[in-house]
Parts: sequence; structure tokens; C-alpha cells
Amino acid sequence: MASPTPAPCPPKGQALLEAMRRHLFSSQAKSASLATTHDHYVCLSLAVRDILLTSWVDTADTYTSQHVRTATYMSAEYLLGPHLENNLVSLGLREEAAAACEALGLSLEEMLAEEPEPGLGNGGLGRLAACFQESMATLELPAIGYGIRYEFGIFRQQIGPNGQMESTDPWLARGNPWEVIRPEWSYPVLIGGQTVIGVAYDTPILGYGVHTANTLRLWSAQAPDAFDFASFNAGDYTRAVLHKVQSETLSKVLYPNDELEQGKRLRLSQQIFFVSCSLQDMFRILASQGIPVTEFHRKFAVQLNDTHPAIAVAELMRLLIDVHGVDWDTAWSITTATISYTNHTLLPEALEAWGLELFQQLLPRQLQIIYEINARFLRTLRIRFPGQPELLERLSLIEEGPHRKVRMAHLAVVGSHTVNGVAELHSRLLKENLFADFARVWPDRFTNITNGVTPRRWLAVANPPLAALLNDAIGTDWCRHLDQLRRLEPLATDAAFLERWQRVREQSKERLAATIRQDTGVLVDPASLFDVQVKRIHEYKRQHMAALQVVERYLRLRAGEDLPPRTVIFGGKAAPGYAMAKLIIRLIVGMAEIINIDPAMDGRLRVIFLPNFSVKLGQKIYPAVDLSEQISTAGMEASGTGNMKMSLNGALTIGTLDGANIEIRERVGDDNFFLFGHTAEQLAAINRSGYHPMPWLENDALAKEAIDLIGSGHFSEGDRDLFHPLLANLCSSDPFRVMADLGDYRRAQNEVDSAWCDAGRWSMMSVLNTARCGFFSSDRSIQEYAERIWKVAPVPVNACSVIPSPSP
Repeated sequence: MASPTPAPCPPKGQALLEAMRRHLFSSQAKSASLATTHDHYVCLSLAVRDILLTSWVDTADTYTSQHVRTATYMSAEYLLGPHLENNLVSLGLREEAAAACEALGLSLEEMLAEEPEPGLGNGGLGRLAACFQESMATLELPAIGYGIRYEFGIFRQQIGPNGQMESTDPWLARGNPWEVIRPEWSYPVLIGGQTVIGVAYDTPILGYGVHTANTLRLWSAQAPDAFDFASFNAGDYTRAVLHKVQSETLSKVLYPNDELEQGKRLRLSQQIFFVSCSLQDMFRILASQGIPVTEFHRKFAVQLNDTHPAIAVAELMRLLIDVHGVDWDTAWSITTATISYTNHTLLPEALEAWGLELFQQLLPRQLQIIYEINARFLRTLRIRFPGQPELLERLSLIEEGPHRKVRMAHLAVVGSHTVNGVAELHSRLLKENLFADFARVWPDRFTNITNGVTPRRWLAVANPPLAALLNDAIGTDWCRHLDQLRRLEPLATDAAFLERWQRVREQSKERLAATIRQDTGVLVDPASLFDVQVKRIHEYKRQHMAALQVVERYLRLRAGEDLPPRTVIFGGKAAPGYAMAKLIIRLIVGMAEIINIDPAMDGRLRVIFLPNFSVKLGQKIYPAVDLSEQISTAGMEASGTGNMKMSLNGALTIGTLDGANIEIRERVGDDNFFLFGHTAEQLAAINRSGYHPMPWLENDALAKEAIDLIGSGHFSEGDRDLFHPLLANLCSSDPFRVMADLGDYRRAQNEVDSAWCDAGRWSMMSVLNTARCGFFSSDRSIQEYAERIWKVAPVPVNACSVIPSPSP
């Protein structure tokens, strides 16, 4: 039978089709008969990029001609996700692209599956940076994102019988059609007596429904002399390329393991590398626009995304003083008026402190400047707070003692005009605990801007069926104005709408069930409750508490309790050197191996660990979540954004009063949130009185039975020692207070079971979670940054460029 003739493309689809055919010849140098699926993906991406280029060029021209004030965002990571579908949605060309692919006998879904995940980020920090870049463009705010063009991502995660295994993530192996190399914009950086060159690679970041396309500029490291010809002629072939290899290491891998000294050297080198290149690029822009260097702070607002780029304070001072001849006081005024700092964590290990010896070896001039900043800062403190040497010791940029260190978070606070946390609780704890002394010195320097997520990526792209339902029910404005979701509230009691809502959710769960079967071989029931915890694996996020609850559920089911069916889904990466986090993964894998083959659990309980969690995988998971697990120890999670993505897609949350959970609960309503656990204040009181987990455990027979079962080797093929470090930690110090919250967590899970059994009530609660999540848009977050911190105004970009016609 002959295949049906494809329907004719609409005009824009025809243009994409012709561009794809042109790029197959002119960019891929192939005929249709030899082209692979990947070739066609590249051609479609280049065809879409051709359309983007008009916005990109016009945006750059507009910003340059108007000398606009610009926000520059410095981040060590950007978890961008695939570009193609996001750009198609922003351009309104998804249907046209599907038609063009169909005309070539291809599937758009196949093209989208071909795109590799950019290995430029790891967790919530990098994903937030990506959401913010897209929101800046959508709000037409002049902005540049700066970072590192990592050749390899953090790692690819495989899950086997022994838990997590890491392998190389060569995401650039087949090229990247979205980036443009700018070799004319290259800058030298002196590190440890050797010069490294940073070369710019630019990616357009398109706004939704506007003509603005901002730039993400990433730096790739190169040696100034890639080949030592004298060494080569002398027969020393290794030495001939040694400097090239050493230099390029800087942009090889995201977050090298810094447990060893070499890892520390590399991470500090990466930080000065991208910060210095970025600041030098800003000075180039100043010069090209004829703006004096003393106006740097009026042209640029520099945002430090966490502590990684904190060296920017010292480096901007060095460039102003040593390169541009500005006096100290003027340079310091410019620096503090330029830089603002976002703190993303209360955990001491994430605040970064570098040993003085290492700093002296790599960055001697920057260390001199830090000493001078510190001396002047401490002098002002002695005048304001006489007779308080302990205050000066706590606030000093240099940590004294046997291992003297530079405190990078302190440098960021001292060198910034504004410091913000990323949720109301987090910002309050910054002022009351972590930076309490600094808040005493500068009470007006600290503020809060709660994080958000982009509704384009996390609803329009990730959940097309729900997006279509929203468009039909309340119009399309929600995609740019997320507070429009409030118009769903009256529909939460409409039986016909709830039926459509439930069908949409079933589609998402069936899609995820298919992914689970493909990736793990396990069949799950889409009608079961999908209980999901996907995020970086860390003890404070308490995946081990969720695992204990699963073991308890297993015991209860085996004892004959009638509980509704659940599929419990975990996902996330553990840092390669974080033994306890990797042991938690091993426990989950061991549980899954036993529970999923136990006939008594058939149709009642399944446990899944989805490997290699990413943006791509998240786009399949978040729309299918029934229960969002946000169970971190209160006072530990800065904000969380996975909680926002799940709630936006209709999930109900079980969680502590931590991070943005507090604000989510306030907005969706107490009745639509399953709350448990001690508050940060209650935990502080428990800690002061002397916490020990054993009294909690001894009074909890079910928890003790679950721990005993794990310790017996039931989930480790009889090995009683495997999980001993994890269980000993829980039963002795329990640093993240799992035992203190476990009983209340069980109570909340029982409430979940009761609510799930009332399908109509659950659907209503699901609708209300989506309807009341409009506040958690990254557009709102960025609007607050622009107005309150950066003082950057929108600059509309008009279409001016004409795409040159291809040569005949």
C-alpha cells in the first residue's frame, strides 16, 4: 500500500521546509538519501536559528545604539535543557515545524529526541539561571548571561545493582547548532603565573512572543600558544602540547571533584577564568560605546548567582586600578555600586573558603586586593563597634586559625550593594543566622526575592495537553502573565472541566509510565498515585526519610493493611565524592529490586529510580506527578524550584515549612497541602536542649521495624554491613533530624492516602494548585530584580533586519 501523501505545509512551514533542504546541502553537505535523523535535526535547528538571528541582531543593534543599562548575570552553571522545542514555542512555530518534518517523511518528536542535553548545569541553581535568562528576554530587559562552556557535563548517571555509576557526558561530541563562536572577543587571564585565553561562544536566548533575543556568552579556555614548535623540533612531543592541554582543562568539566587539592585548584581557576573574561568583556563594551570606565556602574548591574563568582569583587577592583588607572576609593565605589549577590544556601560547605596558600599560588594580586579590602573594612568596624574584637574576627574576609582561608561569601557581601535570599524563610535566616553580624552592620543591604520558574518551559513545552486545556478554558495570556491562572478557580468545582482535567493528567502519567518501562523495564500502573521526589541527592533533602517511609509501607502492606496503590519515583544525581548520598541511592535501588518482584506488592507498590535526571526527563516527570515530595529539614532548603514546577502542573505537595514550601502553602491553601514536621524554630530549640534520635526511635515501633529490616540485609542480598553507615548515622547523630520528623511524616502520608481515595476531591485540589501558582513565575522574580536591585528598564526591540537571500 502506498504511503499517504503528506498534507501541504502552511506558508511558515513551507519556509522551514525549504530552509531545512537548503541546510542539508549547504551546512551538512549531504543528499536526502544519505541524511541521518541527526542530520535532519541539525537542519531544522539551523532553519529555526536563521529566524532567530533577525531578533538577535536587532537586539544587539538596539542595545548598542541606545547605550542601555544592562544586567549581567554571572553563574557557574546553566541547566538550559534542549533549545529546539523551546524556541519553536517562543516563535509560535511548533505546528509549522511539525508540518515541515512531515513533508520530509519525518517526525518532529524524533527531531526533538535527537537534541542532546547541554551539559552546562547540574541542579536547581543552574536551572534557575536558565529560567532567569529566558524571563529577561521575555520581559525585554537588556541582559547578558556569562558562564563557562563546559566541554563535558557533570557526568552521565547509570543505575545498576550497586547504585550510581558515573561516565563521561560528551554533549558537544556532535556539535552544537545553537552557538556562534566569537574568536574576536578573546581575553587573557593570568592564573598561577600562566596565561589562559577565554574565547566567547554565544547562544541566543529568545523571549516569548517578543522580538528580543538576549545573549548567553560562555567562555572556552585555550592556550595563547597552542603548539610549542621548539619542543616539537627537539623531540619532546608531549611538552609541545602540554600548555594547550593544561589550559583547556579549565573548561573541560562542570564541577570537578574538589576533595583533592588538584580539584580545589581547578575550581578556583575556573571561577577566576570566567569572571575575569566576563568583566573584561564589559570593559570592551564600554569602550566600543565610548563610555568612560568611571561610568561602569551606570552601564552594568552585575549579579553574582551564588558564591562561585564572588572573586568578581577583587577582579573588578584589579581591572579598575591596575589596567584602567582608577584610584582605590573611586574603584571601590564603582565596584560596590555595580555588584549584587544572591545567596542560595545556608549550608556552610557551599559558601566556599579557599586556603591562603592556594590563593597566593594562583591569584597573588587578587589576594593583595582582598587583604586591602579587609583592612579598610575592619578599620571601619573598629570605629563603629569599639572594643568588640570577636565581631571583627567573625566578619573578617580572612578566617584565622591553623588553616587560614579566604571567605568568599564574606567577600561577596562586603563588595555588594544588595544581598538577597531566594525565599522568605531563607532570607530571614540569612539575616538572623548566617549573615547576622553583617545585617547588624548593614541592615538595609539584605532583601528577599523568591525564586520562580518559566511557564514556557515547564508548562507550554513540558505539558502540551494541559497548555491546550488552559488556552481553551482561560485564553492564552497565562503564558506571559501567569497570574491569569487564577481564572481557573471557578472551574475547580465544574464537573465537566474536572473530567477534562483528569484526562489530561492521565495522558501525562501514561507517557511517564512508558518512559519508566523503557528506561528501567518495570511496568507501573498509571492509575496508581505517582509519588515523586526528583532532585539532587543530599541528606538535607532527606531522600532517606522517603525511603524509610516506603519500607514502612512495604511492611504495612505485607501485614495486610489495605492501602491505595502507589508508584514511588526517585531521581537525581549524587556528587561523585559524596559517599552518604550514593549510599542513599543504593538503598533505593535495593528496595526497588525486592519490592518490584514481590508478588504481594503486585498492583499495590512499585519503587522506581529513574537514571540521569535532566531537563529532558523532568519535562516528562513534572506533568505526571500526583504527590510532590518536598521534605527537606526545615531551615535547610533555600527555596526549591522543583516544588514550583510540580505544583504548577497540578501536583499536591507533602512538605515541611522550608524554603518556598511556606509561600506555596500560603497561596494554594492549607487544605491543598500536606504539612508535617518541625519548624526551623522548633528544631533550633530541640538542638539547644541536646538532640538525640534514640528516644524518638524507641517510641516508634514501625520505624524501628523498618530500620531493622534494612539492617538485616533484606535489601542488600543479605549483606548486613552495606547500609550500616547510613543507619548508624540516623541512629546516633541524625544531623538532618529524620527521626524527629518521621512519625509526623507518616501521619501526613496517611492523609494523602485518604485524600487520594476521593478522586473528585483530589482533582479539585489539583486544579487549585495550578490556579494559585501564578506568583511562582520567573517573570515575577526577574521583574523584582530589575526594579529593586538592578534598576534596569525594558527596552522593546523592533524588527529591522532583513535575512539575506541565499545565493542561487
